[in-house]
Amino acid sequence: MLDQKGRRPSVATRRTGYVFATVFNAAVLYAIHSWPGWQQVPFLTSETKQVLSWVSASLIAGLGANVVYVLADPPWLKSLGDLVITGIGLVAIIRIWQVFPFDFGETSFDWALLVRILLGIGFFGSIAAMIVQSVVLVADGSRRR
Repeated sequence: MLDQKGRRPSVATRRTGYVFATVFNAAVLYAIHSWPGWQQVPFLTSETKQVLSWVSASLIAGLGANVVYVLADPPWLKSLGDLVITGIGLVAIIRIWQVFPFDFGETSFDWALLVRILLGIGFFGSIAAMIVQSVVLVADGSRRR
């Protein structure tokens, strides 16, 4: 992310963001697997077990990458890490679409359609992000030569 003058935010600002992202990913992992647990979410079905590994892998990748970024975040490493995180997240989105472990019951609003739309946006957004990160990674690599 660049500011209006094309510069990256300060190291302190970036590290603060990485720490918050790490804490968030860890908290979501804990909430899913320990307390209160995914089973407590009323609209998730038992099929959720079929997608948990990819959702967890995405969160773990984000957690690990952000820990690394706290230590060092040259643009090429950040692009590579974000590309990996987004790729794993894309697989999680595809798996959630395939399994669709949701049951919203009888409501006057079509929640299933909304979730499908949001998954579609996530799918295409992930593809776009992966293209951008690939271009940034290649451009940074050619500048470093």
